Order: sequence, then C-alpha cells, then structure tokens
Amino acid sequence: MLGFAKYNRFGVALRMGVSAGMLILSSQVVADQATEYPAAFSKAVDKIFAPFDRTDAPGCAVGVMKDGEFLHKGAYGMASLELGVPLTPDSVFRIASVSKQFTAAAVLLLADDGVIDLDEDIRRYLPDLPDYAHTVTVRSMLGHTSGMSRYDHISGSYEGEKQPSAVDLRSPLGRPFRLGNEDYLTNDEFYDVVKKLGLIHEPDTRFEYNNVAYFLLSKLVEKVSGKTLRTFADERIFGPLGMSETFYSDDAVEIIKNRAQGYKPKEGGGYINDMTNLFVVGDGGVHTSINDFIKWDRNFIDPKLGKDPAAFKALMNTPTSQHKARGALYAYGQFRIETDSNVRYEHSGGWLGFTSYYRRIEDEGFSLVTLCNNAQQEGLYEAIDAVVDLYFSDKPAG
Repeated sequence: MLGFAKYNRFGVALRMGVSAGMLILSSQVVADQATEYPAAFSKAVDKIFAPFDRTDAPGCAVGVMKDGEFLHKGAYGMASLELGVPLTPDSVFRIASVSKQFTAAAVLLLADDGVIDLDEDIRRYLPDLPDYAHTVTVRSMLGHTSGMSRYDHISGSYEGEKQPSAVDLRSPLGRPFRLGNEDYLTNDEFYDVVKKLGLIHEPDTRFEYNNVAYFLLSKLVEKVSGKTLRTFADERIFGPLGMSETFYSDDAVEIIKNRAQGYKPKEGGGYINDMTNLFVVGDGGVHTSINDFIKWDRNFIDPKLGKDPAAFKALMNTPTSQHKARGALYAYGQFRIETDSNVRYEHSGGWLGFTSYYRRIEDEGFSLVTLCNNAQQEGLYEAIDAVVDLYFSDKPAG
C-alpha cells in the first residue's frame, strides 16, 4: 500500500509522469529497434543498474518488456542481508500501491458479473458504514474522488483538513496508534475502526489519493462475492493469467517463499529491517515477482479477463473522472498521462521497506516494472528514466 506518510513521496512518480522536462521521447524512433540488439540493450540496462548491484545493500528486480516478452530482466542487490541471499527475478516483493490495479480489476469483474453497480452508493453493499450525508459511489472510490478520510485520521495525527468523526485510536500504552510496523490490527479490526470515519470533503469534487477507499473496496469484494479479496483474486485474476506466485498477503505471520526482506537506510550507514505488520489489503498487499508480473502485463496485449476481455481492458484504461492529479487522470489503479508522443499508464508504490513502479505504453508495446526492497531507493527514478531514454533512443548504448 501507499500509506499517508508516503503520499508526498508518491508525488515523485506523478512529477515524473507529468512533468514535460523529465522525459522526452523521440517521435522519430521506431520502438522495435530495441529488439534488433537485445543483448546490447540488456547490457546497457545492467550498466544503468550497476550502482544497485551490491552484496551489502538491498536493491531492485527490473523487467523491461516489448509486446509481452522480456527485452531485459535482472536483479541487483540482496534479498536478505542477514542470510546473504541475492535478489533474482523470482524474488517476491510486496508491491504496495501498484496493487490497486488488481483491486480495481476485482471490482470491475463483479460489475461485469452484474452483481454490483459502479455508480451505486457504497453503503448499498456495506450498509454498516456511516451515513456520510452524501452519495459515495463505488466509481468515486476507485478514482480517488470519494472524499473519504485517510489513514492518518485514524490516530489523530493529521494536521491538515479535519476529519469530522472523532477517531483517535490509541495503543494500550495510551500513545497514538502507529500503523505499519509496530501496532497491529486484523482486517476485521481495521474495518471496525474505518467504519467510524466520516468524509473530509464532498465526493466527486476533486482528486485526493485515498487508501481507505481501496481498503473498503476489498470489503466490498468480500461482502458481494462471499470470498476474501485474496481468494477472489486467485480464482478470477491470478489463476486465469497463470500468476502462480502472485497473491494478496492478508496474514501477518504466513511464510512467503522467496520473499525479499524490506529495509531502510539507517543514520550513519547500513540498513535496518523495515517490514510492516499491517496486512490489510485492497490499497496494497499484493506480493509478486518480476517473472510473474509479466503475465499481468501480457493481459493488456492479449486480454483474458471478463466476459468480453477487450472491453474489460478498455474499461480498465478509462479514467474514472476528469479530476486531475498534477495533469494526470486516474483509470482504475493507473495514472493515465497523455503527452505529444504517447499515452502511458503508470503507478508507483511505497510502503515500509518496499518501492515499486510500473509503466506501460501500449501503442509502443513497451512496459517497465521495478520492484525494490528498500524504502528509500536513492537514484531509482533516475535509473528508470535512463532505461526509458535508452529504449527510445536512436541506438542503444553498449
């Protein structure tokens, strides 16, 4: 998930997505040039990520895809500093808010089944939510225009716009409850807290990134389908796409094969463990690997989900509203950015020890995904820009 403490940091990806100066793609380049010399391209990507390839630091797994096939996949740095285990393309990462597109797909599948209406009030499906005095539609929740309170309203720590329903969750020691890696709530316990929250602004009046809304969408899936989001996604998304190593982790103590440990830098050098014990899902929670994630990317080339897969894919790519976030529209777990050269879809994620990023330019058949086990992966977005520049250059380096 992308927690409230990470929201400003999330803006890094948005700035990267909508700032004209950050990335110039040449309109003269034929994208499939890169396929003519994949070895040279892959070698050049290795060079870009060489600073991440250390035996004393966490790092990243990287996949660069053309038409659903890898042009490059690699892993740089360590999955476990304690055990001396390096990262590989099979390493499993928590992907934080990149999970939102899977949650959106689950909700859209229920709409495709005819059992929910995206423009219906969420309280039709979750009647134990409070009376917000406004209609809060499922679509507005998917598009971050719901006006719902955020995670930081739960412990009374938010200093900006006041949340009208007083919720000040305290730990047994009387201090504010610390969401993330110290205090602990189950999914149902967290839902009991969220049900006390009100709105902070009228729905459908502006974009405001909201994890609480996406958590509630997981409860919507559970209520309507009779299955947890984890089980529903396994049966309707991950299973059909062959994503055998991808799942929503909703159990704080389960063993996860090939899991990359999360870290963050400590003052004075080195790293400390940075793993969450908050295992609510919907806004985040998906765990996957580079080798599995490409199967999701292929679904945007050869769609397989929904009654009419092509129409389902088109809906996934359609903005939920015209409210913009720094020039970008939001389309079911994806920011949609139009430039003079192309339309691209992207989303980043960051949560306690993990940083993820996924970009897709469908007209070019180009995609890139990075999964990192460092909460503060310095130089990551510069490296991403360099890889994209490399791909769209007249001649790859190497």
